[in-house]
Amino acid sequence: MDAKLSAKLRILADAAKYDASCASSGAPRRKAGPGGLGSTTGAGICHAYTPDGRCVSLLKILLTNWCLYDCVYCVNRRSSNTPRARFTVEEVVTITLEFYKRNYIEGLFLSSGVVKSPDHTMEEMTRIARSLRRDHGFAGYIHLKTIPEASPWLVEQAGLWADRLSINLELPTDAGLARLAPEKSGATIRAAMGQTKERIVEARAERRRFAPAGQSTQMIVGADAATDTDVLTSSARLYGDYRLSRVYYSAFSPIPEPSAALPLKAPPLQRENRLYQADWLLRFYGFDVAEIAAGGEAGMLDLEIDPKLAWALKHRERFPVDVNRADRELLLRIPGLGVKAIDRVIAARRHGHLRLADLARLTSSLKRALPFLIALDHRPRGLDALDLRARLAPRPRQLSLL
Repeated sequence: MDAKLSAKLRILADAAKYDASCASSGAPRRKAGPGGLGSTTGAGICHAYTPDGRCVSLLKILLTNWCLYDCVYCVNRRSSNTPRARFTVEEVVTITLEFYKRNYIEGLFLSSGVVKSPDHTMEEMTRIARSLRRDHGFAGYIHLKTIPEASPWLVEQAGLWADRLSINLELPTDAGLARLAPEKSGATIRAAMGQTKERIVEARAERRRFAPAGQSTQMIVGADAATDTDVLTSSARLYGDYRLSRVYYSAFSPIPEPSAALPLKAPPLQRENRLYQADWLLRFYGFDVAEIAAGGEAGMLDLEIDPKLAWALKHRERFPVDVNRADRELLLRIPGLGVKAIDRVIAARRHGHLRLADLARLTSSLKRALPFLIALDHRPRGLDALDLRARLAPRPRQLSLL
């Protein structure tokens, strides 16, 4: 790779680091044909994830960090003094193929600043995906970050070649967007999500290919005054109205030469983690936003304990739950027991009443669940104890210098 292209790659890979929505789960099983290259597995092509679930084997870059917009929270905003670069379509195709052949990556995550116009930028991104698929037989994973203001026809073309499309909501509320990104419109973003959802639903019904891994979005957390309740309310609406595969939460990171409208410090990273845990409760555990929010104070999640435990401690009258008799909905409320563990419990109790030893074989988090459940040989004591939270909350650890 020549020095000029390497310099572009350094700038545009670094500029892409703020986008968290790069997981590749949900892609269909696919293998390259004769003369092609790449493949995906049924669970997504990525074999290595960071602890927070982000994929680390995608080439994650921007087509360009030049941008027409001047969003206050964005390091690539129009008024920023950040170093600028721009790939050509051919350069992105070449880098993707060369990196894949060297076993550096297994797919492409491509986003971009908006240059010239939304349609021009979307057209170039689509050309990259089309060239990889049609001209080079690339069967690996492709995720395109679409531009809400672009023509619906161009977004539809992108979905023919990409595994997943995503449209960033940016901020949890329209008020926050109007204040920090006045050139963007929440209504326009949601309209684009709705159009993409319709295309995905139609394609699945007709058994044809269009963004088979669905669509996702990202929200920046901590750049404005939105509470965790605001964030989760927005997420619940997105899941319900647009059938999103995922909502990603990205903690605001202070940028060079920030506006006075931005906070001076980043929010605690634990806040991002708690939002992901709450998001899981919304999607898989039958909780609603009001229940999750009730576990914290003033619309914010408790940073010291996970939201499921926070809810249980505030609703001790709902416990203990008998694991040998309770229905699945009640079992899902027990802190420490995940969906897979619950399903194992339900399957195992068909063959007899469960004891603690049986539960220990079914889950690795039994200790946290003990105060909230009844088994054949266990009935908890001290559920009303004032120190129960202190006993269950993770203890602070002294970091070692060695």
